[in-house]
Amino acid sequence: MPTRLARPTATRVPKDVIDAWRTVPSAVAADKLGGRCHADARIRPIRPFAPGATLVGSAVTAWCEPADYGPVHHAIAVGQPGDVIVVAADGRPDAAMIGELLSGAARRKGIAGVLVDGAVRDVNTLAQWTDFPVFTRWITPRGPSSMERGSVNDTIIFGGITVSPYDIVIGDDDGLVIVPQAMSEETLKLCLAHVAAEKAWEAALNAGATTIETFNVPHAVA
Repeated sequence: MPTRLARPTATRVPKDVIDAWRTVPSAVAADKLGGRCHADARIRPIRPFAPGATLVGSAVTAWCEPADYGPVHHAIAVGQPGDVIVVAADGRPDAAMIGELLSGAARRKGIAGVLVDGAVRDVNTLAQWTDFPVFTRWITPRGPSSMERGSVNDTIIFGGITVSPYDIVIGDDDGLVIVPQAMSEETLKLCLAHVAAEKAWEAALNAGATTIETFNVPHAVA
């Protein structure tokens, strides 16, 4: 059965909203979403981010059956500059879903990065690309063996959470958060307010305030 290309009913979040999310760390987003939208912490970036850098973009989803990477090809084909390819491979370590060649094609197209709940390879090369973050659960030299199944732009389960096409991906050294598209603008306001509050808390602590004073911690009882 050939790879199925779904036609999302949603549209991408406006670029100005995506850009505003770039100022929000994954930790703030995770907290404001009530701890419901962060992916399994074992899915990690293959190289540390530069200070202050994040991965932010609209999700293009690829659901891959065992050892089949056809959906990754098609996700790259339909992806647009700034999108993030999100590959659900059931957390399997047995075959890499992407490596240098496919990642290079995505990078040249302007795709912002790739997330794999499964395995990748060619990490020596991928880790040198500071403009193309790659997150993965596993690294293996073994490649896939078919390219004719799975689906693109369906709602998937990635790292234990639901991801739909054009949800917002936020990734940094702390991990991955997926912001449901329908909640993106409302949650952004909460996150920006929290980022501003953190700056005020930092200023207070630098001025000598205690954490108990700064965060209004209830008094301990002797």
